[in-house]
Amino acid sequence: MSPLTKLLSITSLLLGTTITITSNHWMMAWTGLEINTLAIIPLISKPHHPRAIEAATKYFLVQATASALLLFSSTINAHSTGQWDITQLTHPPSQLLLTTAIATKLGLTPFHFWFPEVLQGSSLITALLLSTAMKLPPISLLLLTSHSLNPTLLIIMSIMSIALGGWMGLNQTQTRKILAFSSISHLGWMTIIIIYNPKLTLLTFLIYTLMTTSIFLTMNTTNTLKLPTLMSSWTKTPTLNTTLMLTLLSLAGLPPLTGFLPKWLIIQELTKQEMTTTATIISMLSLLGLFFYLRLAYCSTITLPPNPSNKMKQWSAKKPTSILTPMLTSMSTLLLPLSPMILTTT
Repeated sequence: MSPLTKLLSITSLLLGTTITITSNHWMMAWTGLEINTLAIIPLISKPHHPRAIEAATKYFLVQATASALLLFSSTINAHSTGQWDITQLTHPPSQLLLTTAIATKLGLTPFHFWFPEVLQGSSLITALLLSTAMKLPPISLLLLTSHSLNPTLLIIMSIMSIALGGWMGLNQTQTRKILAFSSISHLGWMTIIIIYNPKLTLLTFLIYTLMTTSIFLTMNTTNTLKLPTLMSSWTKTPTLNTTLMLTLLSLAGLPPLTGFLPKWLIIQELTKQEMTTTATIISMLSLLGLFFYLRLAYCSTITLPPNPSNKMKQWSAKKPTSILTPMLTSMSTLLLPLSPMILTTT
């Protein structure tokens, strides 16, 4: 891909995200989402591999369907209420259609089927964009309309996402698919609390983005696409491979690491809302995710000898470590002491 094309795609991504986040009219929000979709497709199909083309096609079809549903929802609401304002979504069928559209765009269960396949067909950096930056516009729409959505439907979808994200990640050997199911599980944690405390949803998304970016950049440095490769990647960057274990445990939500903070606050907020049963269910379901995070952490610290591989120059090719990687890794593991300050703002 030429530098000009890459610059155009990234600029369009920033423009689409900014339009969606700052708009208060449904047509402008839809326009931003469409710009985002069209900007990310060249980045997905960049490797010119059949798997990448398949991923780009699946992504386009799913996102186009979700955008059409969102536009249909806003049109029905405008027809019945005379309002195009995002915060004035009061028509019940429109609320149901909008929840379906945003759940499809985010990859919430039961509309998750496209996300692991698209991530598997993308490069690691594109998969990072799909897991983090592309989630921000739909989450911002969810935040703006959270007061008018059905709480029961959101809670059911959230519990299903946490359960499926943990269950489906157990039998995976591809790191991108494991991180895709991790994303589905974390989206469940974000949406379950969005009606009661939207600031907490935003905090969870920011911390998840921080940890996921650190993991993807580390795996991009060591060119880790499968678990067997992860077990022998210590020969390239031993220190980075060791800190990857701490970042994975932080993503699992183990104390005293940063990832424990959002889960702790969400369980505390659910208990305050007299939803102790729901908090207990999602806490137990998070143990499924903990299992495959521990397996990843175990594979990252085990030291296998560099055996011959079918991959050409497996042990001589080295990528430079980005300056962002150690900074993000440190923040992904050491931000828990800031929790008293965060508690005062939420």
